[in-house]
Amino acid sequence: MIDLENTLRGELKENLPLSQWNTWRVGGLAKYAYFPADIADLAVFLKQQSVAEKFLFLGLGSNTLIPDQGIDATVIITQGCLKQLTILEDGFLRAEAGLACAQVARFAARAGYQGAEFLAGIPGTIGGALTMNAGCFGQQTWEQIAAVEVVDRYGVIRMRRPEEYEIHYREVKKPEEEWFIAAHFKFAPGDKEKALAKIKDLLDQRAASQPTGKPCCGSVFRNPKGDFSGRLIEASGLKGLTLGGAQVSTKHANFIINTGQASAKDISDLIQAVQAEVLRQQGVLLQLEVHVLGA
Repeated sequence: MIDLENTLRGELKENLPLSQWNTWRVGGLAKYAYFPADIADLAVFLKQQSVAEKFLFLGLGSNTLIPDQGIDATVIITQGCLKQLTILEDGFLRAEAGLACAQVARFAARAGYQGAEFLAGIPGTIGGALTMNAGCFGQQTWEQIAAVEVVDRYGVIRMRRPEEYEIHYREVKKPEEEWFIAAHFKFAPGDKEKALAKIKDLLDQRAASQPTGKPCCGSVFRNPKGDFSGRLIEASGLKGLTLGGAQVSTKHANFIINTGQASAKDISDLIQAVQAEVLRQQGVLLQLEVHVLGA
């Protein structure tokens, strides 16, 4: 049971429908959900909780499949909560975990930096981008990181350097009960108008090739070395394959969309069907990029 003290400034909700908090628009209830007022409030909240309590951090929920039975844990919602975005004295850009990546890209461009443009193509928050080393258009998040701020389940805040982590393609190995709360980016000086034009061009490319207007999670599978998951899925004749309310996008085969009434099980079943058929036809077992909670 959550024990709240009067010092907390955030908002606690019980049995929150998580379908409202992920981009697939599926999933059950969170036992508890906490919306912190800021990082200091989040630290106080974590410090007060039982050591037996389980926590899950959720931003835009764009790389996450939440089960239909929900989450038996306290979900920390960072989207719209951890949202400070500032330029530090050393010239680095500090972005908190709940900020949308696209917002950070535009802020950096308007502030006269280059190198942040690719973030506009990541459909998630800074916290999620750090957690999975998200990337697009040939760049990855951790290539631009000078330092990160983290909090652990006891509410202790630390600063860490990239060399403290094992960073791979779409994977960052970190302590299990420690979460990213802010990033310090090291972008180079650049031309504002060129950077904004590049962001527009990248977003136009994304809109032309991906089902950006549909409920989906982003890329479902990691790209195998030297190949593309979308190409393998399309070559297997799976574009448009539908199970229940879930469908392999006809626009980009590495996207699965909710056509309106999909359940998490529909999506999970379709993921497994795609993996099995690509393995049968192409001899490649596609690895998940999306995080399936409770799996």
